[in-house]
Amino acid sequence: MVKTRIVVDVSDAKVSANPSDVLVTYSLGSCIGVCLYDPAVHVGGMLHYQLPSSKMDPQRAQSKPLMFADTGMDLLLDKLVAMGANKKRLNVKLAGGAAMATGPQGFDIGKRNYLAIRKILWSNGMFINAEDVGGDTARNLYMDLADGTVTVRSSGLERCLR
Repeated sequence: MVKTRIVVDVSDAKVSANPSDVLVTYSLGSCIGVCLYDPAVHVGGMLHYQLPSSKMDPQRAQSKPLMFADTGMDLLLDKLVAMGANKKRLNVKLAGGAAMATGPQGFDIGKRNYLAIRKILWSNGMFINAEDVGGDTARNLYMDLADGTVTVRSSGLERCLR
């Protein structure tokens, strides 16, 4: 089957129910990529957010809600549920949250982004199935909609999140 790559940009989210689609996001540094997949109805989505909380900049959150973990996850979950997904069945896989040498120092944005998504998932009764977070290297993240397989590429290495 020929695969179609759907790119999820920074501060963006995409959903699909097409088994020939692969959702992909590039250069996850301190940002977090969240992959959600419901194996019963074969729908999935990916969010690439930059900051942990819309409360940091409410005005920007109005115009760019996908930039933030809280508002971005609300929108992604709403889209997936509208497509037939059940929150309790969603497989959750994360990547990113690195401590990058570039960007603002001393803010631990990667760590704060990771803690924010854990809290959001917990409050929704959802748990992380697999993750590749922390460290100091950027990652690319791929989710195959045929079966929800999530692959992370970093520093020339590739690994499947199980």
